[in-house]
Amino acid sequence: MRNPFCFLRHTLGVSVATLALASLAFSAHAETRVTYKSAAAGTSYYLMGLELAEVVRKGTDDAIIFASEESQGSVQNVMEVLARQGNYVFTSPSVLIEQAMAGEGAFAERPHLRFQEIRGLLPLPPMTMHFVLAGDNGDIDFSALEGKHILIGRGTFSAREAARYLALFDLDDSVRIADAAINSGPDAIKSGQIDGFVTASAYPSPGVIEAAGSLPISLVSLTNAQVEQTGASRQTIPGGTYPGVNNDVQTTSLPVMAYTTTAMDDETAYTITKTFWESLDGMAEAAAWWSSITPDMLANMTGLLHPGAQRYYQEAGFEVSDALR
Repeated sequence: MRNPFCFLRHTLGVSVATLALASLAFSAHAETRVTYKSAAAGTSYYLMGLELAEVVRKGTDDAIIFASEESQGSVQNVMEVLARQGNYVFTSPSVLIEQAMAGEGAFAERPHLRFQEIRGLLPLPPMTMHFVLAGDNGDIDFSALEGKHILIGRGTFSAREAARYLALFDLDDSVRIADAAINSGPDAIKSGQIDGFVTASAYPSPGVIEAAGSLPISLVSLTNAQVEQTGASRQTIPGGTYPGVNNDVQTTSLPVMAYTTTAMDDETAYTITKTFWESLDGMAEAAAWWSSITPDMLANMTGLLHPGAQRYYQEAGFEVSDALR
């Protein structure tokens, strides 16, 4: 008769070995999930998020997976720092991070210590102001918006900037604002429901391309004095960027960064940052907006770098200011 204790030892041995193999298999296929929020679907920053997700997935052999979520804009992205517990990456102009940490601006009514946990990862193409009007009007200035029905969006950083510019240039009382989400701008201008729309987007903006592909459009140019009045950086959209807009357009832009929080471990932040920079040339070949990224754009970042990102920049020899460390 077979010894039952021998049988038990044999069974336990097989079970332990099976569990060990299963554990190894699980580890080999383990993945880090990251929630990524940028902007409304169809916008340039949303598409960038999809491109970045694919680059990180391929560059890490599926070890890090980005789950892109639609967002109503940068203010929402920053606000969600209060609720997100896991790996969270989001895009925002640097100025909003400064406001959140100081409890000012859009965050004055909801100051919170968790905003101090925001950490920087990497730069994105700058947010360029586009003031789009229907009609082939050539080189036009800001006064062309007077008396027009314009869509600027709702609750987004883009909408806040557009409203600020209208007030700065004394047009807030003479422009009728459409009550609609920013991503409805191209359809609304094509159907004649509005005269134009404003979007803060990296160029070439998919929404502006869509509108220009269906009807003649013009882009408003700011004067040198108006650019200085905004306090933003001068930005030129070269002629030919959009169908039918052959003149250079002078406008403004604001730096945009990808941020996370201290909840992300150093290795994940390091790997995301390293994969991004090592894949940047290929990304720029596939989509023109990535070609604007340079290491010196890190100087526009507000707050502190994530230690994992800082480790990569130190290894790669990037110049990083003491303020970011």
